[in-house]
Formats: sequence, C-alpha cells, structure tokens
Amino acid sequence: MAAVETTLALVILAIALGLVARQLRIPYPIALVLGGLVLGFIHTLPNLEFDPELVFFFFLPPLLYHAAVFTSWRDFRANLGPISLLAIGLVIATTAAVAVVAHMFVPELPWAAAFALGAIVSPPDAICATAAMANSRVPRRLVTVIEGESLVNDAAGLIIYKYAVAAAVTGTFSAADAGLDFLFVGFGGIAIGAALGLLFLRLHRKLADPMIEVTVSLAIPFAVYLAAEKLGTSGVLAVVTAGLIRGWYAPEVLSPQSRIRGFAAWDVVVFILNGLVFILIGSELDEVWDALPGFTFGRLLRHAAAVAAAVIAVRFLWIFASAYLQKLAALWMKTKPLFNWRENVVLGWAGMRGVVSLAAALAIPLTTASGQPFPGRELIAFLTFSVIFATLVIQGMTMAPLARWLKVKADDTPAREERLARQKTMHAALAEIDKLAGEGFAAAGILDSVRLQIARQMEEIEAADPDSAADGIPPDSGALSRRDVLRAAIRAQRRELLRLRYDSVIGDDVMHRIERDLDLQDSMLT
Repeated sequence: MAAVETTLALVILAIALGLVARQLRIPYPIALVLGGLVLGFIHTLPNLEFDPELVFFFFLPPLLYHAAVFTSWRDFRANLGPISLLAIGLVIATTAAVAVVAHMFVPELPWAAAFALGAIVSPPDAICATAAMANSRVPRRLVTVIEGESLVNDAAGLIIYKYAVAAAVTGTFSAADAGLDFLFVGFGGIAIGAALGLLFLRLHRKLADPMIEVTVSLAIPFAVYLAAEKLGTSGVLAVVTAGLIRGWYAPEVLSPQSRIRGFAAWDVVVFILNGLVFILIGSELDEVWDALPGFTFGRLLRHAAAVAAAVIAVRFLWIFASAYLQKLAALWMKTKPLFNWRENVVLGWAGMRGVVSLAAALAIPLTTASGQPFPGRELIAFLTFSVIFATLVIQGMTMAPLARWLKVKADDTPAREERLARQKTMHAALAEIDKLAGEGFAAAGILDSVRLQIARQMEEIEAADPDSAADGIPPDSGALSRRDVLRAAIRAQRRELLRLRYDSVIGDDVMHRIERDLDLQDSMLT
C-alpha cells in the first residue's frame, strides 16, 4: 500500500513540476530532476527505489516506441548519414575519450571499468532532446538529426556497455567476438522489430474495437523489447524499428476513433512515465553520494568536471570535424552543406544525458567473477549522475537562449508543406463532390451545402496564397445524405494526404496535424 501511495504522490508532484516548468519555460525534465533532487535529501520521506531492470523494461520501451511512431520516416531516411555518424561513430568516440580521461584522473580504475563508464555516458537521451527542442525554434532538419540520433544511440551505447562490464567481471575480452556479436545484436534487433511490427499491423487490421486497439498498442513496445532481449538482440533497436513501421502504416490501418483515443492515452502514459523517471533520477543522488567511500569533495568535483568536459568536448570536436569533411564533399559535389556553423554549435550543445545512462550505471554488478567488488562501481554511478546533471540542467536550460543568441531560427518548410497539403486535400474533396454530382448520387442542396463549407475552409487556408482558388462545381440530384457526402469528402482528403506523404511532398509532422483534424471531423459524423 505504501508503494501505491508513494507512486500517486510522485505522479501529483510530476504534474505540479510540469506546470512550474511550463510557467518558467524550461524543459520539463529539468524541473523534474531538480524536484527529485530535493526529495532525495529529505530523509524523513520514504526511500524511492530506482530499479535499473524496471527502467530498462518498464520505462524505456514505451518512451522510445512513442518517439519512433512520431518520427518522420522521410526525414529520418534523408538524414540517415549524419544520424549514423552521431548515433554510432560519436558513441564509440565518446566511450574511448571518457575511458582515457577517467583512467588518467583515477589510475586505480581498471580500463574495463573506465570503458564501462564511457559507454554509460556516451548516448544522449531521446526524451531530453525532444523536450529541449520543444522550447527551441530551430530548423526542422536539425530537430530530425537530434531526435534521430537519440533514438538509435542507446543501442550502440548499451552494446558497448555490455562488453565492457563483461570484461571487468571476467577479466577477458575478444575484439573479434565482440565485433561479430555487435552486428548480430544490432541487425538482429532490427529484424525482430520489423517482423513483430508487421505482425502487429496485421493484427490491427482484424480488430474492430478502438478500445482493444489502444490496449494492444500500449502492449506492443513491451512485447517487442522482451522478445528481442530474450533472443539476445537489441531490444532498443527492435522497439525503435517497430515504432517506425507502425508510424508509417498507422494511417492506413487504424480507424479515426482508434487514433484519437490512442493519441490521448499515449500522451497521458508518456507524461506519467517521464515524470516518474526524471524524479527518480534526481532522488538517486543521495543514495549515490552515501555509497562513495574514501573520496574528498574536492577530488570528486575534479573528477566529475573532467568527465563532463570530455563528454561535451568530444561531441563538439566530432561535429565540427564531420562538418568540415561534409563541407569539402559539398564543394566537390557542388551541393549545400548540411548545417552552418551556428546550427552545428546548437547540435553540439544538444547532448543531454538521462535515464538510460543512470539505469546502466546502477545495473553494474556488485561483484566480479572472482567474488571481488566491481572496481569503482560507486564512483561510476556518481560520475554518471554528474554528467547527467551537467548536460541536462546546464545545457538544457541554456539551449533556447543559445539558439536565440546565435540567431538560429526555424525554417518555414513545415508551414509551407501544411498550407500546400491543406489546399490539395480540399481540392480533392471538391473533386469527390464533383464526382458525386456527375453520378447523381446526392441532392443539389446537399452538394451545395458541403461545397460551401469546404469553400469557406479553403478561404482561410488560401488567404496567404490567393493564386490557388478552386472553381465551382454545378450541382446535381441524388439520394445520399449530407453526412454521407461529408464522409466521402473526408475520405478523398485522406487519400490525397497519404499520396502527398508517400510522394515525400510533406513530412509526417504535417501529415499527423491534418490527419488529426480529419479524424475529429469524422468522429463528429459518427
């Protein structure tokens, strides 16, 4: 009963801190972590347990899945090169650099344990990146790269972490075996995620109950993650792959009622999970601090500053070195570089760490195979928390001001795509009414009424683009009701919207906004 009361209290606290974050216009994970930090040092309150296994199975899959569902596959695919450089190349580089720095400052920390620390703090957090970008008006392509990186890099970091911890526990390591296993774990996770994602899509086609569809959608990330992990592959990549597939095919498979209910349910679930996990991150510092023996405050501060500086510096070096090579390639190929230097600074500052790093640090075994304590376990946990605090709080709070100071502004591509899509879907609706009029399926008065309604909507959209006005269509007579005609017009708009999306004319963010409007119109006719 006490656990239930504590959980409810944390949910209420998360809501309150979320409101405070909105009022202060800061990313809500920062407010939640700071709130948890205060709770952790109030010793009269019940102890908040942070179970790493619970994080990996209960928190991580749904949060990654939700982010993947709303990732634009068109934009993700178009930026796969820079995303891969950050999600794989930068993770490896950060792991090596942090290991060197940690071993240099703490010589008694074995190399295997130092590499474990590097792998733990190497991947930025998907939730933090999304929250930080929400308060920063930056170009869409920059957001795509940052969010795409944070979706994939957890897998790379956790795979390296697995081998580093195994080397520290057993005292042995084989680079050849690790390399082959790395490929198996990665590609195996993608294959399992794709297979299960398509399987669940087929299941959705046979379901006719929106409530059951929403329930199944909530269970998918757990089922996919568990299956992939049981088969020895990457649960993270499996969940992300399944989410990308579902996000691509959902408009064809799910009913409007299922999408409306599903989005509402997922929004609540994601907010609660985020709230709980970031409060738990903050509350864990007290436990980590108490477990540190034999270190003075000054020495711990120097170690934490060195590791955090290495994490941030390597990211900037990697990004600007990659940008220089991309610039040379762009000059040779006579193309435009991906980002300018201001945007690269924002990209470099967007490496916030979060829940995955802390969960990995606390999941380190207590002892090695010989029965000895795992070397530097408590220090690794403290340094991990220090990196999370430095990157999440300091970088997260300064992200939006930095973007404004550098005059990095959002492009108008999404707005232009949305205006174009709404115009074309309205024209498709009018063409469908024209078809009904020609076939004599609806009364002239009904057709005129629906046509007038669509024309008024077009006037609002075309106010900024007067050259795209639609011609009138002569009415006819028939037997369809006004609701039937409206539904036919909405179906025509959906078909045109999906065509624009499949032809890469618009991104998924634009498609989802218009699709939601059509779903709401459709639900009002039911």
